[in-house]
Amino acid sequence: MSARWAGSPPPDRRAAQRPVEYGASARLRSPPAGLPGTDSRHPFSSQKTTHGETMKRILSTCSTPVALALAAAASFTAAPPAWSQQYPAKPVRVIVPFAPGGGSDITARQVSAKFSEIFKQQFVVENRGGAAGLIGMEQTAKATPDGYTIMIMSGSFSATSATHQPAFDPINSIVAVAEVGFTPFVLTVHPSLPSKTTKEFIAMVRAKPGELVYASSGVGGLTHMATELLASMAKLKMIHVPYKSTGAAMADLLSGRAQLIVGSLLPVVPHFKTGKLRPLAVTTAKRWYSVPDVPTVAETLPGYEVELWFGVMAPRGTPQAIIDQLNGAVNKMIQEPDMKKNLDQQGMVPSGGAPAKFADRIRKDYDRWVRVVKEAGIKPE
Repeated sequence: MSARWAGSPPPDRRAAQRPVEYGASARLRSPPAGLPGTDSRHPFSSQKTTHGETMKRILSTCSTPVALALAAAASFTAAPPAWSQQYPAKPVRVIVPFAPGGGSDITARQVSAKFSEIFKQQFVVENRGGAAGLIGMEQTAKATPDGYTIMIMSGSFSATSATHQPAFDPINSIVAVAEVGFTPFVLTVHPSLPSKTTKEFIAMVRAKPGELVYASSGVGGLTHMATELLASMAKLKMIHVPYKSTGAAMADLLSGRAQLIVGSLLPVVPHFKTGKLRPLAVTTAKRWYSVPDVPTVAETLPGYEVELWFGVMAPRGTPQAIIDQLNGAVNKMIQEPDMKKNLDQQGMVPSGGAPAKFADRIRKDYDRWVRVVKEAGIKPE
């Protein structure tokens, strides 16, 4: 450890972790007396014959046009699937895989309030935190795919899936509905470091490999993965100290026990103004509107880009008609002034778009994090 960092106390290694509208039902008239499988006293009764068998016998005695008409009528009298009725017909459960108060929770409550307003039905947030989000993710994956359980999640979905590879396979058992918005991370250092730019930081760490301590909100979390991606692209060797929360990681960064975090925008910005922390770069492809003087990591390391997104997801098998309704509602709400203001207060810009666009982002993130996990030898705790 260099003399500049030697006075710092040792790091606190607190490990983490349309309605479909059906027409009026056609009604079958009584068949002629004497048809097989019928009782002469009640043309449609049969002591030991099922409805299906009766229909087969009826159709077998009819001419082709009559048989087709009867088959069509039978299809209209069948009960439509439950999801085809007016959706939602009852309250919808909104799972958040994290504790109250975080970015996913705040976004979920804002989006759920808008869903309730748009659909005239309650969307109820349920926090199911624990195991880096895996508990809530598993509950979502295993829920009945009828549209009455959805999840609001962050970009850590892809990172956690790549790191832990759980048996319920979230990347394939949970589907994209709509992206709500996204925000950058910020490459942030303690002011005791001499580095003022990303280029200077890289040179400093290369000169003293294995000395600098970086904090994260837990093994396999986005702050961890974003830093390992930086280390991989810049060929850096640093010491990782995972914490149980972003708040705990920030506390040790402010004290100087850790020297670096690739942290989300809102927690770090207030400390830039006081000089307690120093921003080096944002992780988005372009400079961020709220901190326009802070360059991007990509200006030094072309191709580096990490965004913290928030979006709506659902169990695989959820009817496409319901996914489309929810997607349309998200695209509508993020254009409304009050929702734009809410997102801006979280440092986010609205995203929107089709489910396929969101699904593509999730898959690309996942594939990238799988590579990072392999290259860095990351093991879940």
